[in-house]
Amino acid sequence: MAELDVVRSGGPGIRPESAQQARLLRLLRDLGPSSRAELGEAAGLSRSRLAVEVDRLLQSGAVVQDGLAASRGGRRSHRLRLSPRIGFLGVDIGATSLDVAVAGAELELLAHVSTPVDVRDGPTEVLSRAVEMAGRALRESGIDRPLGAGIGLPGPVRFPDGRPVAPPIMPGWDDFPVRDHMAAALGCPVLVDNDVNIMALGELHAGIARSVRDFLFVKIGTGIGCGIVLGSRVHRGVNGSAGDIGHIQVDRGGPPCSCGNTGCLEAYFGGPALVRDAMEAVATQGSPGLEERIARRRKERERAGLPLAVGAGGGSAAEAPGGVELTPEDVAAAATAGDRVALSLIRQGGRRVGQVVAGQVSFLNPGMIVLGGGLVHLGPVLLATIRTEVYRRSLPLATGQLPVVVSELGGTAGVIGAARLISDHVLEVPAPGGG
Repeated sequence: MAELDVVRSGGPGIRPESAQQARLLRLLRDLGPSSRAELGEAAGLSRSRLAVEVDRLLQSGAVVQDGLAASRGGRRSHRLRLSPRIGFLGVDIGATSLDVAVAGAELELLAHVSTPVDVRDGPTEVLSRAVEMAGRALRESGIDRPLGAGIGLPGPVRFPDGRPVAPPIMPGWDDFPVRDHMAAALGCPVLVDNDVNIMALGELHAGIARSVRDFLFVKIGTGIGCGIVLGSRVHRGVNGSAGDIGHIQVDRGGPPCSCGNTGCLEAYFGGPALVRDAMEAVATQGSPGLEERIARRRKERERAGLPLAVGAGGGSAAEAPGGVELTPEDVAAAATAGDRVALSLIRQGGRRVGQVVAGQVSFLNPGMIVLGGGLVHLGPVLLATIRTEVYRRSLPLATGQLPVVVSELGGTAGVIGAARLISDHVLEVPAPGGG
């Protein structure tokens, strides 16, 4: 793998030397420019201790002065902020997409680039693309050297060592040393997590759940997963597999799943399952809205000189050589136009998701459920169906004041959360004997 081609100039000495410094740095990350008095109150530090720690942070270059604070009855002091030279990389690897961003000290996005990928191409190809895009994003951001990188993967990740473990939709990735490989390529500390966990962190930091201590982030995309936030911290379980709700069995006699079992939630809903069911519905029931989308795609391919999506013999796209399947976007468009089959497919999927999420609500009693991922754009019918199913299946005590909402961060939740993940690591006191 090629190494990151960026300037290796020295950055500010960000690593805190004490728990007090770590607390101050995280407060400045989360609150933005603050006065000494505001920091002291938030951190619970005496004036003398605050003065000592702030002076050390100023000397290290991690903190800079930024204008005058409002007067609180005495002489006005300078506001403090994290150095603008601080930057973190956030990498969100999906099944079909790759997003890379550079976040500043307060996790504001300075640059964000994305490209289609196929995670089935394997770790060497996909991670090389990520390194290339990281270099591009860093050049656009003006950050010379990232202090660390957070990476999200669309499958189970053993969090302590950053290795995927038998990921169902990621052939060739099992036990690949993603963390160590990327740390060598990027030249900075790296942490690797499941993609839904970094999305949950993004919501916690900058999204609709930023004031909620306990919530669930449910990603509905190619796969389905759940990020569990308890006490403002992601709950990963012993090895990192907590929240893998896509592989909860909802029907023992259901269709085969990519994990090797049958009847999993992901086998009923999610991108591939929705496409499968839409194509079957066109072939067996007829659907004016979906058939119109197929005709449109057929014309697009004819104009481009590509093989037709559906041949004259009436076979499905899955059967046609080089055929083009419907996409989830096609189903959404047909549903918006009122196609009954498309609407039925969305409602069926929403009921399955709601059934499983209701179980999590009964078990964890969260304060909010946030829905994200590509399939949330199927429209309001999906949200309404999931919400109705959760409220119907869970006890009133758990749902009486439970919002079920759609993420406001969209495609940036993952990269923001990945940056938050690594910043939490960098802004902590090193363990004795650690780096």
